[in-house]
Amino acid sequence: MHAYRSHTCNDLRASDAGNNVRLSGWVHRVRDHGGVLFIDLRDHYGMTQVLADSDSPVFTDIEKLRAEWVIRIDGTVKARDASLVNDAIDTGEVEVYIRDMEVLGQADELPLPVFGELDYPEETRLKYRFLDLRRESLHENIKLRSRVFTHTRNAMDGIGFTEYQTPILTASSPEGARDFLVPSRLHPGSFYALPQAPQQFKQLIMVAGFDRYFQIAPCFRDEDPRADRSPGEFYQLDLEMSFVEQDEVLDTMEPVIRGIFEAFADGKPVTQKFRQIPYAEALAKYGTDKPDLRNPIEMQDVSEHFRGSGFKIFASMLEKEGNEIRAIPAPKGGSRAFCDRMNSWAQKQGLPGMGYIFWKDGSGSGPLAKNIGPERTEAVREQLGLTDGDAAFFLAGKPESFLAVAGRARDVVADELELADKDRFELCWIVDFPMYEYDDEAKKVDFSHNPFSMPKGGMDGLENTEPTALTAYQYDVVCNGYELGSGAIRNHKPEIMLKAFEIAGYGAEVVEEKFGGMLNAFRYGAPPHGGMALGMERIVMLLAGENAIREVVMFPMNQRAEDLMMGAPSSVENEQLKELGLRLVPRD
Repeated sequence: MHAYRSHTCNDLRASDAGNNVRLSGWVHRVRDHGGVLFIDLRDHYGMTQVLADSDSPVFTDIEKLRAEWVIRIDGTVKARDASLVNDAIDTGEVEVYIRDMEVLGQADELPLPVFGELDYPEETRLKYRFLDLRRESLHENIKLRSRVFTHTRNAMDGIGFTEYQTPILTASSPEGARDFLVPSRLHPGSFYALPQAPQQFKQLIMVAGFDRYFQIAPCFRDEDPRADRSPGEFYQLDLEMSFVEQDEVLDTMEPVIRGIFEAFADGKPVTQKFRQIPYAEALAKYGTDKPDLRNPIEMQDVSEHFRGSGFKIFASMLEKEGNEIRAIPAPKGGSRAFCDRMNSWAQKQGLPGMGYIFWKDGSGSGPLAKNIGPERTEAVREQLGLTDGDAAFFLAGKPESFLAVAGRARDVVADELELADKDRFELCWIVDFPMYEYDDEAKKVDFSHNPFSMPKGGMDGLENTEPTALTAYQYDVVCNGYELGSGAIRNHKPEIMLKAFEIAGYGAEVVEEKFGGMLNAFRYGAPPHGGMALGMERIVMLLAGENAIREVVMFPMNQRAEDLMMGAPSSVENEQLKELGLRLVPRD
């Protein structure tokens, strides 16, 4: 027999009754039932109940066992009585009577329990992550992550993509987040950078003549963490295709993305045909470029109903160019108590409040309705498609000043009124992103999103369209309010790239210095190409039903980008610094 096990803790069934077996695993818990000791024995695969009574030759040793000790047991499989079958575990029809036992590893007193799903401080969980990972929900999340990654690789291979690896040590790039820098020993004073993404390399792969590339790539960004973003590092499905237009990329990847969700959605509905929503429309209707489409509420511009009205605050705002009045419909929200709660919520978000109207007994109520009169109030109701028992909230000003709050308010209204079907995955494409935006601080035009995107209209678009009105072949895929990934058709022509950067204030010498490798390659015959990248952890987070990325990452850092378990980042010896030609200078 094998030194440690003949079966895993998830293998045994009623058909094994009477067999002698060997199991190894962790003591999940011990229960003393009046002279009979029951042990839930756990390994990576599952759980088996083992037991011993006072007649067992190792009963005294078993009495000493504590939670999370690692043991090996030899015993005989017995079928449980029908009334004692445990349907909660796969091995619930049997139990193993212990004849022999060996302690393979003792455990000190635990800093956090493995049995159960108690809520422990993040600091404790991350410092003892090896224990935290033994907990059932987190252990299953990490197994799910592995299955999702494998499924994704197989799906990409199945549609003709080939996996290639790109460098980890590369050159620093000025766009995006801060780089992680790696000092060079052979070239003192010079630094490598860990890649924020394989962006330039995957485009060079297309220039090199490889048609369909992908990899599940590690990416490194020195940016502040959020619940849906890991500090430091993350993995993305990175891909690129040659000789394609935008719709071909979307049509290629939509079945892959849908397939991932369908394979692991546990029966929850998944969008079958992703809508394509222009960026400007997404902001107008949902207040965000990553809308949660499970929420049926769509905002509308109702400015005309307030222009010249008796509500002087809104009417005077509309006299200034660029101001609008947006309405957030609230079906079933037609009570003063609810409207007052939402008004208080808006004040906590830094707004003076939100105007509102609610309808009952065939007419509108509230200060706004009184000020604008019954005809305008009725026109608002008709435009929004509301009826008695409904309400609407209103925000005024330049849309860019209130859209973020309006988007959050839309979600709060839907949550409070239980309007959204949360038990589903709703996916869409956001398209037609702006190529440029005006930076108020720098007082200049700069890139809005991806500087390597092809502007619509190419050179003609750059030369004959006002920069902030120009859109690009850029797209995001969004699910349930989260951006899962983004991509673009690339700007593969040197003259168009130089012009695009020139508009953003970057001279040709800067482009040559920072992106010379890619720009030079484009001068030797570059195919039209495009692609995208999908955040794998974010996808797994949604599939696992979690709200934080750390619940699907094996060894995450904390919110201060610290590895509490391994003690990183850490100081290094002076000799190491000297070898690299570095010395530490105190910060001011």
